[in-house]
Amino acid sequence: MDKLKTGWFSELTDLLPGRSFSMEVEQVLHQEQSKYQEILVLKTKSHGVVLVLDGMIQCTEFDEYSYQEMISFLPLFSHPKPQRVLIVGGGDGGVAREVAKHPLVETIDQVEIDDRVIELSKKYLPFMAEGFNSPKVNLHVADGFKFMEKHTQYYDVIITDSSDPIGPAVSLFQKSYFELMKRALRPGGIVCSQADTFWGHLKNATSMRNHCKAVFARAAYATSYVSTYPAGQIGFALGSLDENTDFKNPVYQLTDKQRKDMKLRYYTTDIHKAAFALPAFVVDALDEADAESNL
Repeated sequence: MDKLKTGWFSELTDLLPGRSFSMEVEQVLHQEQSKYQEILVLKTKSHGVVLVLDGMIQCTEFDEYSYQEMISFLPLFSHPKPQRVLIVGGGDGGVAREVAKHPLVETIDQVEIDDRVIELSKKYLPFMAEGFNSPKVNLHVADGFKFMEKHTQYYDVIITDSSDPIGPAVSLFQKSYFELMKRALRPGGIVCSQADTFWGHLKNATSMRNHCKAVFARAAYATSYVSTYPAGQIGFALGSLDENTDFKNPVYQLTDKQRKDMKLRYYTTDIHKAAFALPAFVVDALDEADAESNL
């Protein structure tokens, strides 16, 4: 708090050198150092309730749905029958809230390492933590790596809703993690992981897509616009064990009525398709990475 201006929270971190995002704070609802990370919950003037982990904004009441819906439905609607889903991370409950809406999903295992994020989200972010109330959800407080090691060819879709690549989330950005996910998937399984922003973090974004491409038969990088994330954009690395998966054209396409019945505020079939249309410099970086891997 108050690093730049009294009464304001400013996101100052080495992950975002030379820049900061600030919000005027009405009240500090909670602050603590858990076993794994610093947790800060704020009531802000412009963005409602905000969850901050290790100084980085994770979600805001104002725009959280643009992230939760995309990381959930990009993989779910690309799979013909996503019955068993694993969510790694996502302690705020937002992804569980969205995944539970899919009519074909029968079972959701949610694995979050920090129980304090779960409890504080239930108290201060009930509009997201309502996801934990679904009878489809089995909540586990555990390490995602260790949990997956116990499951071989079990899940149809694995969604990794990680925090930024610092603290407890560092291991979720490594190639070994993608290999572990592959072993936990049933034939034709799909993964989707938070994959950083290409604005200033192009190397990280490319690396995440490369991990997917090295491990899975089909890989892609997609994007969503989230106003409170760095540069207003966040990426997703997607991988499929089925070489015929066409991420750009979802298997399940929603009508307007279905979208409204599911209470979606960001995701549409058109947004799904457009998410894979990338700026020229990103396309060039991915092509360069592909060329290097073929040497």
